[in-house]
Amino acid sequence: MENMIRPEAVVLADNALIPPANLISPPPNQFTHELTVGQPYYYAGAPQDRPPDGTFAAGTKVVLLVYNGGRYCRVADRQGLYVETEYRGLQQL
Repeated sequence: MENMIRPEAVVLADNALIPPANLISPPPNQFTHELTVGQPYYYAGAPQDRPPDGTFAAGTKVVLLVYNGGRYCRVADRQGLYVETEYRGLQQL
């Protein structure tokens, strides 16, 4: 094919992959809470002087799956991402 420019292939680092334990399949289609502010999430427990694994945007709908009354809870978003984030940023739908 003429005049087609293809980008150079790039292999992503291993940390770009979501661990299989942090994916729920099929992903949820009903949600219990919404994030009131943008906030970080973590794959493996609360932060211990390490950067977050990602960030939820304000308005993200999630299912609250585990909350034991502490600072953090476990949620799943519409893509099936199962992570830990701060409970105080959630608002019940």
